Amino acid sequence: MESIIVKDMMVLLDDYATVSEEATLYEAVHKLEEAQQKFDQNKYRHRAVLVYDSRGNIVGKLGQLDVLKGLEPKYEGIGELRGLTRYGLNPERIRQMIKEYGLWKQPIDDICRKAATVKVKQIMYTPTEGEYVAEDATLNQAIHQLIVGQHQSLLVTRDNKIVGILRLTDVFKKITNIIKTCEI
Repeated sequence: MESIIVKDMMVLLDDYATVSEEATLYEAVHKLEEAQQKFDQNKYRHRAVLVYDSRGNIVGKLGQLDVLKGLEPKYEGIGELRGLTRYGLNPERIRQMIKEYGLWKQPIDDICRKAATVKVKQIMYTPTEGEYVAEDATLNQAIHQLIVGQHQSLLVTRDNKIVGILRLTDVFKKITNIIKTCEI
């Protein structure tokens, strides 16, 4: 695996869904669908949209959970949601939170209006320093970053510019294919 480098496994930006940070959630969903239709059907479908700024630089990601959270703005009042799982989220606590914060009171039919008004930059996730990997890094290094950071993907860089994305699903598929060829 030392000889496998990130560049050999990444998805190029040209093959991935991207939108401007000024795009609406509605536009982002359509771009994701368009990219999925064009992408090699033998690979896992894209699960996120990369967001670029006015200079064309990638500045964020819009994942599946970001889309769902973006349709209910009251989640912002709850604070950091990832930390809540440490305290346990049983079904009763979930029902209490929905009632306490007034979550999802608007009918699901209102989704189209929300999607057309929510700007991507309002709900996108801004990657942290640990979510970037050089295109010439080894697969071992990338796997370590994915595990330690518990990331679904890493942004691949060349000369401090993002040129692609390394998805956990592709890494997992590569590793399982290697395991299947092992002679025990």
